[in-house]
Amino acid sequence: MVRRIREGEITAAEVVEACLARIDADEERVQAWEVIARDHARKQAEIADRARKRGAPLGSLHGVPVGIKDIFDTFDMPTQNGTPLHKDRQPRKDAAAVERLREAGAIILGKTVTTELAVYHPGKTRNPHNPAHTPGGSSSGSAAAVAAGMVPLALGTQTNGSVIRPASFCGVFGYKPSFGSISRRGCLMQSPSLDHPGVFAGTLEDAALMAESLMAYDAEDGAMRMRARPALRQAAVDTPPVPPMLAFCKTPVWDQADADTQAAFAELVEVLGDDVNELELPQSFNSVHEMHRVVMESDLARNFAREYERGRDQLSAKLVEMIERGQQERAVDYARAIDGARILNNVADGIFSDFDAIVTPATPGEAPHGLDATGNPTFCTIWTYTGMPAVSIPLFTGSNGLPIGVQLVAAHGDDARLMRTANWLIGKVNGAA
Repeated sequence: MVRRIREGEITAAEVVEACLARIDADEERVQAWEVIARDHARKQAEIADRARKRGAPLGSLHGVPVGIKDIFDTFDMPTQNGTPLHKDRQPRKDAAAVERLREAGAIILGKTVTTELAVYHPGKTRNPHNPAHTPGGSSSGSAAAVAAGMVPLALGTQTNGSVIRPASFCGVFGYKPSFGSISRRGCLMQSPSLDHPGVFAGTLEDAALMAESLMAYDAEDGAMRMRARPALRQAAVDTPPVPPMLAFCKTPVWDQADADTQAAFAELVEVLGDDVNELELPQSFNSVHEMHRVVMESDLARNFAREYERGRDQLSAKLVEMIERGQQERAVDYARAIDGARILNNVADGIFSDFDAIVTPATPGEAPHGLDATGNPTFCTIWTYTGMPAVSIPLFTGSNGLPIGVQLVAAHGDDARLMRTANWLIGKVNGAA
């Protein structure tokens, strides 16, 4: 799309109209959008097309429509964070990630549905493959909009499993970069130690292209460090110089994987042959889920204190329960849980000295039936807690005809290697199909 717009084969205006037509055809069924900025998107497209005609410098996403999870501030449309407590909230400035997208020439098509304050209580979105099933959460609208062809790219976040899980359930690529890779300034804060911006796309290369455009240092996000921007898009189409060695990791929650997932991974391991070895994580990883809970719920209690104190009756029972547990956590347990991520990353460095990446389930199985919950994030928790980069690759289909993703994980900061290994894995599986 970028190439064809640059070369004048199509216009940004035509692309926007195609996206809006797809939304008109399927939004009633999928309900992926909180705000659809039709006229504003058309004006952005006109400006983009005029810029190309006069020979102005064009960004890496020039003319490409994107969806923005409704927890990133946008100065030109509301940001309501999935709660009536923030209804009609209108920020004065863009979030840093939105600024980067505009600088790259992207067209902001609208705001996608999120769960309540980006936690667990579902929004209105449905799974495009079967609207009786959940699309996952909390980035439900972003994943569903890409899966339904309403927009080629969308922005999301993950604090537990909110990029990888909906990507798996909706059958698209979901990429959660290494912690601290994309600025969170202007994004709803749940947990400063766990919040990761991430992206959704229809291909690995597209996910890499969008994420690379977002990876600019921001001194206002304390998690970021000055470092060179990784060449993700190139890595996503590169072939490794030698076949990677993968570690198949069941993790301590393998018993929660359903029969379809267990059978699919047995088949995957057989296809990979000598390129994979099974890995049992050290026992030190067995406490990750509890340490993640302590950090997340303590931070929810702190960062949502105003919502709890002033509007508790408008919060879901699940979120109130999490906040109240977080209020009771001891400081010493919180500090220990924060330190645990650094310790486990040191342990993981030894694993990644022998393996290029870990292959593991993205979710326990297909998207569950029903819309009253967003599914189980348990297979994402370890990698979010440690801040390692992860990508969900839509490789499997379950017995109900719904997608199941394969999650690939690399060492912290090794995002380009992750993309290159993911490209190799896709080719390996497709070649064996």
